[in-house]
Amino acid sequence: MAKTTQLTGQTAIICGGSQGIGLSSAAEFILRGGSVGVVARRNGTLDQAAVRLRSLVTNSSQFVDVIQADAVDRDDIGPKLDAFIATRGVPDYLINAVGYAGPDYVSNLGLDDFRQQMDVNYYGQLIPTLVVLPHLLEAGRGHIAFVSSMMGYFGIIGYAAYAPSKFALVGLAEVLRHELRPAGISVSVLYPPDTDTPGYVVENATKPSETHQLSATVKVAQPDDVARQFVDGIMKGKFHIFPSGAGTVWRLQRYVPRLVRAFLDRDLSKARRRIGKT
Repeated sequence: MAKTTQLTGQTAIICGGSQGIGLSSAAEFILRGGSVGVVARRNGTLDQAAVRLRSLVTNSSQFVDVIQADAVDRDDIGPKLDAFIATRGVPDYLINAVGYAGPDYVSNLGLDDFRQQMDVNYYGQLIPTLVVLPHLLEAGRGHIAFVSSMMGYFGIIGYAAYAPSKFALVGLAEVLRHELRPAGISVSVLYPPDTDTPGYVVENATKPSETHQLSATVKVAQPDDVARQFVDGIMKGKFHIFPSGAGTVWRLQRYVPRLVRAFLDRDLSKARRRIGKT
């Protein structure tokens, strides 16, 4: 089947779809013949995303709708997603790509930092799921996808507030995969590595020096490449989706965690020496 017809007649709601992996995933859906409802908080980035996505439309049956809403506020996003579904029908896919990283030394993080990252990264993906899920259950079909991170299965210095929120998403995805399978609803979770997005630029501004050292040897992925592998995985019905080699680290962490921790501790010691810490 040609790529441009793989998703003809199908619709995805993409929360956090105006930038980064979410936007690239929306573009991938359009390129494969599908339609999208893109959700984001800021009108400016939504308008820019709409221009890009509509330029990719090749079929008169395709559409690109934008929905300005805060995924963390159920009172805001709930009625807007319900209205979209009333107009466009029950979506075939819900893609949750809301999230951000605010790394820092744990000694610099306050309780509000932990709450904020849990609110955005976990509840920002849970709330749209809770809104859309009754529609999927009534239809007896659908696919829900979450964007976690490599920090969703192991942790390194600087991510004390971020990693737990991404671990939480994996736990949610595991439960939903098991519970919703008999209802005809499938689930995926993406584990992207460092990816060249606007959020990654912001993230780098507060990374501890050691974290910069640890990530300097890792190739930064491109959002279009990650999105291509994401959508491929969704269409193949994969639960775990590991773009750009992220699966190797997952397997090592799963089967030889002590070895992974030994390497991480060794690399942290080297990083500290390079920046003059003992």
